[in-house]
Amino acid sequence: MQKINASKFKEQCLLLLDNLEPDGIIITKHGKPVARLIPASSDCAELIGSMKDQIQIHGDIMSAGIKWDAES
Repeated sequence: MQKINASKFKEQCLLLLDNLEPDGIIITKHGKPVARLIPASSDCAELIGSMKDQIQIHGDIMSAGIKWDAES
């Protein structure tokens, strides 16, 4: 991943945006990272399945958790 000083980023901003790699750019001030510039993704398909094996369902997800009787 490319690192660039904030002042240099300011000078070359439009050029860097035109040539932005998928990994993005880390912007630094005094050698310390302050921001990360990544390309905006317009493809939502990459989100499908991205949380697989990270979410656990406990109980009945179709229930409100309250028992009620429609006739009463």
